[in-house]
Amino acid sequence: MELGLIVLGIAIVAAAGIMAFAMRGRAPVAAPEVPPPDPRLDSVMAQQGEIAGRFQQTVEAQAALQRTLSERIEALDKRLGETLSASASQTAATIAGIGERLNVIDQAQKNITALSGQVVSLQEILSDKQTRGAFGQERMEAIIADQLAPNQFEFQFTLSNGRRPDCVIRVPNVEGVIVVDAKFPLEAYEAFRSLPADGDRKAATARLRADVLKHVKDIAERYLLPGEVQTPAIMFVPSESIYAELHSSFAEVVQQARRQQVVIMSPHVLMLAISTIQMLMRNAKMREQAFEIQKEVGALLLDVRRLGERVGDLRKHFETTNRDIGQIETSLRGIERHAERIGQAKLGQSEVAESPRLPGT
Repeated sequence: MELGLIVLGIAIVAAAGIMAFAMRGRAPVAAPEVPPPDPRLDSVMAQQGEIAGRFQQTVEAQAALQRTLSERIEALDKRLGETLSASASQTAATIAGIGERLNVIDQAQKNITALSGQVVSLQEILSDKQTRGAFGQERMEAIIADQLAPNQFEFQFTLSNGRRPDCVIRVPNVEGVIVVDAKFPLEAYEAFRSLPADGDRKAATARLRADVLKHVKDIAERYLLPGEVQTPAIMFVPSESIYAELHSSFAEVVQQARRQQVVIMSPHVLMLAISTIQMLMRNAKMREQAFEIQKEVGALLLDVRRLGERVGDLRKHFETTNRDIGQIETSLRGIERHAERIGQAKLGQSEVAESPRLPGT
């Protein structure tokens, strides 16, 4: 609407200009009569002024709109730049975090690889009977050597029958030693565990039972010597899982071992048993010390009795001395009385002249 008015105003202004130019270009022939002003021309001029004002307002509005648009574009550019900068920082931090996590994952992968190698080495060790036996013996030796004094145990001790258990423990004031022997029925246990719980485990169960009972029988027959070895002997199993399985699924095997004077122990149970043995040793040592204390107290009582006797003798001497002193004092008082009587006696003059003189008088 406003654009149409602007175009109309421009057209009217152009027409008025053309008319004025045409009137100035004519030759003056005679002074024509000046016609009266046309009211329509005033209306046109008024409309032209109004159009010009509206045009000016439109230009100003366009300028304001241009400024507003420029400000908004600048604000949008600034906001977009800040957003891109923050996004770039976050992206860089995220990438750095991902890099650190990748390094951690890489290190963990290396650790897993090394652990896998150790597991393979452990499996190789446990796959051989001799190395498996050495592994169990070393675990047992580490537990015992860590808790007992060197004079309280001995590894590979030779008994009177020539047999050599893995370890013997000496308890003070107890006749005989306690035998500890390590056994590791791993193959039978793995065969038993490899079968599903609802599967046919009869053969694997019989094998594990037979292996454990054979170890128990060997320990009982080889090491339980009357008067030389204390009962029960200890069969050390270096696996908590095997120990738990024996007590949960093979309770009759454990009971039969106890009837043969053999106790099956895992590493934790062996630690507890050694702690109990240490308490027994401390109690025995305390009893020895109590005996020594009683002995010393007896000697002290004898000394006290001797001291009492000597005090009695000394009292007798004091009484005799007091009696002698009393007699001496009685004699002194008698002498004093005699001296006083002598001093009070009246002697004659001749007796005084003839009386002997004391030296110095």
